[in-house]
Amino acid sequence: MSSIDEKLQPVFDQVLQRNVGETEFHQAVKEVLESLGRVVAKHPQYLDDALIERICEPERQIIFRIPWVDDRGQVQINRGFRVQFNSALGPYKGGIRFHPSVNIGIIKFLGFEQIFKNALTGLPIGGGKGGSDFDPKGRSDAEIMRFCQSLMTELHRHIGEYTDVPAGDIGVGAREIGYMFGQYKRLTNRYEAGVLTGKGLTYGGSRARTEATGYGNAYFIQAMLATKSTDFEDKRVVVSGSGNVALYSIQKVKEFGAKVVACSDSSGYIVDDNGIDWALLREIKEVKRLRVSEYARAKGNGVHFVSTGSVWDVPCDIAMPSATQNELSGKDAATLIKNGVIAVGEGANMPCTPEAIRAFQEAGVMFAPGKAANAGGVATSALEMQQNASRDSWTFAQTEARLASIMQGIHDTCAETADEYGAPGNYVLGANIAGFVKVAEAMRSFGVI
Repeated sequence: MSSIDEKLQPVFDQVLQRNVGETEFHQAVKEVLESLGRVVAKHPQYLDDALIERICEPERQIIFRIPWVDDRGQVQINRGFRVQFNSALGPYKGGIRFHPSVNIGIIKFLGFEQIFKNALTGLPIGGGKGGSDFDPKGRSDAEIMRFCQSLMTELHRHIGEYTDVPAGDIGVGAREIGYMFGQYKRLTNRYEAGVLTGKGLTYGGSRARTEATGYGNAYFIQAMLATKSTDFEDKRVVVSGSGNVALYSIQKVKEFGAKVVACSDSSGYIVDDNGIDWALLREIKEVKRLRVSEYARAKGNGVHFVSTGSVWDVPCDIAMPSATQNELSGKDAATLIKNGVIAVGEGANMPCTPEAIRAFQEAGVMFAPGKAANAGGVATSALEMQQNASRDSWTFAQTEARLASIMQGIHDTCAETADEYGAPGNYVLGANIAGFVKVAEAMRSFGVI
């Protein structure tokens, strides 16, 4: 990984000055700026009119109070966020996250990443992100409904199918989207199906949306492996997390012939050397909402639950970090490299630290950054918007075929861009430059706005 070009250092200095303490946002901006030195050397026009500075500054940041009443009758207060980062390519598009760690810096990092991820899909969507520090764990359905309704009471005035189209993220699934959509419909007196994605199939959702991020990561890694004349067949895979992205990554790579031997949640990780039983894991995590330790208890002999250490201690050929940001450290990367990992695909947003990415690249490990590898989720959200706009509904096979085609296209764009800028095989640089150029060209066309 390179350092920031001297022509771009003032941009980063300004980001640090204006966004004090927002370390995840600083990290995301730095990674992109490190890739752009080659671009401004070849195309100095991108330094004109503060274009790069404008890309690093959100178009709009919304912070609001969310009051709601719990089951004991007590009033609770949470904070809500929506960062509408860049609309050069289309309406803002990005998920809503419910997690105690959510703050403005995390939402800005996610929104910034979303700009380039969405650009790579080739679909007309801009970049945004939202969320709240609300923790849905342990809350009743009634509490979650009241919280979602209160959030949407404020958020509804800032979104719309031609303005900003939120989706789900950590802590926000079909249940939460349903409550938010119901409140939006109630407040606006409109059945505007395209205002939210990740909806249920009975009211405008898309088939394959639940599976899309995990499937998309598997498709991207498959394309990356093919450049080295190999594939998933008989490979040992470790997936971190056990939520939506992890579950459907596991399902798809098993279809591709791999053996997934470990996954995790915040309580620890499980190791099943015979290969994880996907149906059982899905029942425990997605249906019953229990901890991964219950999988080990249900399977019995030969399956281990480990509450200490790291899931990355488990030897594998392919690693798929699919939990949360900065979960895979430089130390974890060194362990994976020592144990013979050949490819890493980021299912989560920025799950590998800069030190980990550097270690993988220096060791010659194929590395797929999240803004490319996990773009399948938002791509399928855009396909949901397309179906809503045309009052249509596609089959699962139709939607998955489009997803596979989009992920192959993203892979090829990243690879070709890396080649063009003298860094063959560097998918980080390829993704950053390809996404940036598309957004920057649109912004230049609009003038200084």
